[in-house]
Amino acid sequence: MVKYFFYETDIKSTWDHVTSAFWQRYPNPFSTHVLTEDVVFREVTADHQLHTRRLFTKTNRLPRWAESIFPTNLSRCVYILEDSVVDPVSKSFTTYTCNLNHTTLMTVRERCVFQQSEEWPHCTEIKREAWISSGIYGFSRPIQEFGLARFKSNQVKAMKGLEHVLANQHGAPPHWLLRDSVKAKGAALAATEKAKSLASAATPQEPSQYV
Repeated sequence: MVKYFFYETDIKSTWDHVTSAFWQRYPNPFSTHVLTEDVVFREVTADHQLHTRRLFTKTNRLPRWAESIFPTNLSRCVYILEDSVVDPVSKSFTTYTCNLNHTTLMTVRERCVFQQSEEWPHCTEIKREAWISSGIYGFSRPIQEFGLARFKSNQVKAMKGLEHVLANQHGAPPHWLLRDSVKAKGAALAATEKAKSLASAATPQEPSQYV
């Protein structure tokens, strides 16, 4: 069973501004759970795409019901790998993220695409997808529900952080979200394979492709 999350919105800010703000999101008052941010690799390819790999350390708070089940020495930090590709020609910016530790407990894979709007060139479309799974027999469903709730909370913080940077840099206007629709659902058994294949497509690229 895989939990699937989809979020789509339009930002009343140009793609260039949003892309620039993305790299300067941290620190911000809405993302205090992000502890460290390090660039592991960066390269501009022959076709002018920017490939970047970053490593983040974030807090890893367990739900209260899980604190009595899992070891007390379980790391309270989670390491997140983010691969991204910026294509200035097509005006698209795609990020792929996944957690590196606690993968038996829960794995969260995310794909986010920032694309210049065709309908409103001065706006940016954001499409975010996530696939949440757990390998803990007997507890996978509550763990996935908890993971989905946390992911939704964190993505709200991420959007507020991005808005904060845009406002400081470019004076983002009020009501900057033109369209905001959130859909979250548990993947049914019949759709599990499809969700897994999509999750695989969202997995950050292998290191060998960058080095």
